[in-house]
Amino acid sequence: MKKLFFVAVFALVANVAAAQDAFKQDVIKYLDMSGQAKTFEMLTQDIVKNIPAEKQADFKKELNASIKDLMGKIAEIYMKEFTHEDIKAAIKFYESPVGKKFNSKSSVLYQQSQAVGQEWGMGLQQLMMKYMQ
Repeated sequence: MKKLFFVAVFALVANVAAAQDAFKQDVIKYLDMSGQAKTFEMLTQDIVKNIPAEKQADFKKELNASIKDLMGKIAEIYMKEFTHEDIKAAIKFYESPVGKKFNSKSSVLYQQSQAVGQEWGMGLQQLMMKYMQ
């Protein structure tokens, strides 16, 4: 009887673990499809330029591994805030034509938003100086 109980518990734990793994893989797929993973790659492009040319290939390998690890950690955050069904629905959106368009425009949107953000930051700095005098 004890053996049957332990087999049943083991099967249940294995099933839950497999479901969690599938959920995490879907979150990582969503992060990729939505362009969020690509954002980290864009953010690090300038960092790579600061590394000597002969060391950039090795640096990129380690950087990509760290981004993969980061995506796993971010996926865990999403898993706390969204259900697996929520993520599946988001993936379905990003598989649609308009979702694919959003993803294809992420680089352009990032670059233009970064420029606007920098401009805003300079204006904010001037505003702060006005009130700090």
